[in-house]
Amino acid sequence: MILGIDSSAITAGCALYDGTKIVAEQFLNTRHTHSETLLPMVENMLNDAEVKLSDIDRIAVTNGPGSFTGLRISVSCVKGMAMGAGIPVVPVSTLEAIAYNFIGVDGIVCACMDARLNQVYNALFRSENGVITRLCNDRAIKLNELSKELDKTDGRVIFAGDGAVLAYEFTEKKYELAPLVLRYQRGSGVCLAAWKKTAIDPAALMPSYLRLSQAEREKQRQEEDQ
Repeated sequence: MILGIDSSAITAGCALYDGTKIVAEQFLNTRHTHSETLLPMVENMLNDAEVKLSDIDRIAVTNGPGSFTGLRISVSCVKGMAMGAGIPVVPVSTLEAIAYNFIGVDGIVCACMDARLNQVYNALFRSENGVITRLCNDRAIKLNELSKELDKTDGRVIFAGDGAVLAYEFTEKKYELAPLVLRYQRGSGVCLAAWKKTAIDPAALMPSYLRLSQAEREKQRQEEDQ
């Protein structure tokens, strides 16, 4: 049994997967503070499914890219649960979790998260015959550069993630926009992406931001100006 958790952006979610089916899942897109909602949501789901933490074999969590605050909350939450219960953890790319919403939908999934500054956190994945294949590493990329790259791509392209609309409109709606039910990262996608990955000790779990925070960028700029 694997528990999947995400609070990497505006949305938050959790799910249970037993290798054959999604046993339970909860999802929020309310802009509420994840520090207030994430742990109660996980506890409620476990109670509803009549699953104890001791029944969980691994806990998977999106460790980036995403919101600096959201990632810190989910990683800290998972670390606390896993270390206390002696459960190994599996870090999952947020973008890969998005791509796993599209198992059974053939095409190229262009997972995008709004990174501000006219950029998106992005990765491309091929979904074909029920298999998700990564086509590039996670990156922060300017929208015009992503558009040029997609122009060289053959076949169906589907935008997904909280930056999907931004990329869709920037590329003049040349590609598909994922329906709302598939657009955002969910606990079930985290579980599916993590299922065959190697677990690690929870003490080694760390966020992966891809880019410096605004405060760090400002500090770096000031140091360069001196």
